Amino acid sequence: MPGSRHADLLRALRAALGDVAVRVPDADHPLTEHLQDWRGRYHGQALAVVSPADTAGVATTVKLCGAHGVSIVPQGGNTSLVGGSVPDASGEQVVLSLRRLNQVLSVDADNLSMTAQAGCTLAAVQQAAAQAGLLFPLSLASEGTCTLGGVLATNAGGTQVLRYGTARELCLGLEVVTAQGEAWTLLKGLRKDNTGYDLRHLLIGSEGTLGIITAASLKLHPAPRGCATALVPCANPAAAVALLREARQVLDAGLTACELMAPLPLSLVHTHLPDVVKALGGLPLPSAQTLHAGSPWWLLLEAVSPLSDADAQERLAGVLTDTSASLSQSLSQRAAMWRLREAIPMAEKTAGRMVKHDIGLPTSHIPDFIAQVEAALRQRWPGSAVVCFGHLGDGNLHFNVQPPAEQAQGAGFDAFEREANTLVFDAVQALGGTISAEHGIGELRKHELSARHPAAALAAMRAIKQALDPAGVLNPGRVLPLADEGTHQA
Repeated sequence: MPGSRHADLLRALRAALGDVAVRVPDADHPLTEHLQDWRGRYHGQALAVVSPADTAGVATTVKLCGAHGVSIVPQGGNTSLVGGSVPDASGEQVVLSLRRLNQVLSVDADNLSMTAQAGCTLAAVQQAAAQAGLLFPLSLASEGTCTLGGVLATNAGGTQVLRYGTARELCLGLEVVTAQGEAWTLLKGLRKDNTGYDLRHLLIGSEGTLGIITAASLKLHPAPRGCATALVPCANPAAAVALLREARQVLDAGLTACELMAPLPLSLVHTHLPDVVKALGGLPLPSAQTLHAGSPWWLLLEAVSPLSDADAQERLAGVLTDTSASLSQSLSQRAAMWRLREAIPMAEKTAGRMVKHDIGLPTSHIPDFIAQVEAALRQRWPGSAVVCFGHLGDGNLHFNVQPPAEQAQGAGFDAFEREANTLVFDAVQALGGTISAEHGIGELRKHELSARHPAAALAAMRAIKQALDPAGVLNPGRVLPLADEGTHQA
């Protein structure tokens, strides 16, 4: 049971927000969906899950928690892949859920912009744009669950970054509640605004550690009249990069996606999600038996046209010289191709524990990186395997490592993870890459960031955190370790 100090806080929250907005986990209502991450790696406890109905309620929650010395973990759809949106194990934190702030507030077709609250799912934002004949192009496998606030707080990327950019490039303005419980609103739908520091960019990607995003103004695009998708075999990653270069030259801005898939992740989809493969119909994806180390890699390419699907197909066909490539002929075929790519994370999850890496590299270095690191991993652990896929068009790979059977559990896995991380991240750093391209830092990578980021940059980050959240109310211990955690590598 909460102590008297916490009981006072809960009473104050209920009085301000109503009983429905304040839930305390118990045996009958454990609120598990708020207390563990999607991967099942992090499990926490919470004093309460608080769900305000509006921005004023968020501000009130922050003020009351600050007055009672209780820290807050902001949470949207809780789809973080780095443990950034679940509480710690103390049971002393409040989870502040933004899910009730779920309204699209306006769509301005002439300005190519819209304003929506932070709790809107990404799919709902896309749908609202589509109903106006426009496009909000950010697309993620979790778009039916992840929320706008979380997408912006982590600067999410997704599958169309090479054409439209990350969440940062698609945000025109924010409404934010500060660590002191004050709301500031800068929801102007402006492309140009040079009035002082751009606080919007400071908050985007800050993972709820500097302020709580409650609404955003977003950049929209004209909806393309035509679209086409292709599955293309490539002998190896170097051939895939060469095809990407050709596709850029031929299609220019019409190229919207370029996704790379190694044989092994496709084999996992075959094994664990066979219905996804069956939905491809007669498209010539190899059988599970032929997906081995010597079989082709695959690219998923997508192109748009301002004219029609037929025009998009003709444009994309100009890139496809391999006769075994498959060019979509219908919306259902395009959807089936994308389901194949988006099913990989679930197939991985079903297959068992892996060491996950969300890395970014200059595209030109990706073939060398894959070859060098795969060879080093095989030499160190002959029974390990690399599950590699991701956004080749913007240099972001999900380079995941399956441990050998004898190190798949317990302390053996922990030791394997530490050593594999060092091997992978050393190679990434040597090639001028990043240890986190789109998933963020959260809990999972905060010690790696502290160990690998320039000292001056870390000092600047800590100074910003201290200036905006001196009491450490907002998501403490995420992105930057707390002072008593040190800077050891995870």
